[in-house]
Amino acid sequence: MVARISITLSRRNQDAAFFDMDGVLTDTARLHNRAWKRLFDAFLQRRAVARGEPFIPFDAHADYLTHVDGRRREDGVRQFLASRGIHLPEGAANDPEEVETIAALSRRKNGYFAEELRAGVEPAPGAEALLRALLRQGIRTAVVSSSRNCAAIIEAAGLAGLLEVRVDGVDAAALDLPGKPAPDLFLEAARRLGVAPSRGALFEDALAGVEAGRRGGFGLVVGVDRGGQAEALLRHGAKLVVHDLSEVTVAPGCG
Repeated sequence: MVARISITLSRRNQDAAFFDMDGVLTDTARLHNRAWKRLFDAFLQRRAVARGEPFIPFDAHADYLTHVDGRRREDGVRQFLASRGIHLPEGAANDPEEVETIAALSRRKNGYFAEELRAGVEPAPGAEALLRALLRQGIRTAVVSSSRNCAAIIEAAGLAGLLEVRVDGVDAAALDLPGKPAPDLFLEAARRLGVAPSRGALFEDALAGVEAGRRGGFGLVVGVDRGGQAEALLRHGAKLVVHDLSEVTVAPGCG
């Protein structure tokens, strides 16, 4: 078992803090989890019936964390299906949702997530307080997410005014940036803030996300463990692991 410790950020050591959204700043990871399970279970069940094969459902813990967590929708669909030996055509953005292509399944998942989201979204524990403390001490803030719904979710959670920069799935598509574990989304956020990655603290709950932070050369990569993957977060690039952002404080003064 990995012991969690409290972390203190300071203007002496950090110029900026970079945050993933789902499961770090907002309590939406569980909504994504349900949407992914709904998508894949229906797909796998249809396929099993058509082929006369046993139905093996999507594992909402192991499959979610290993294959889809923190990734762009299309990458998540592609990676999970590949883990089952399934390879579908890429398709196009205007594919009907009922066809079996990567694009169509991705759109279907987004629809399921939108249904889940209507129940509302809350900031994750400690998120709002930490963002306010960072800004008071002159440490700049950015949200970096593979989600195309990032702007709406951050606004709904009441955090939009506390984040100076947002780099999300819309930017990834417009700029042709690869998703996590490639570091490009985080590096784009650092570029927009004018901050060297080595002077940034990065907070991620996904294995692909902490790996992106390590690859990008960020000075402090912190894993946020939503349950049972602290050691895996450390193996993939986290230097430290916390349970949630309430375990992170900001030192007063300018260092």
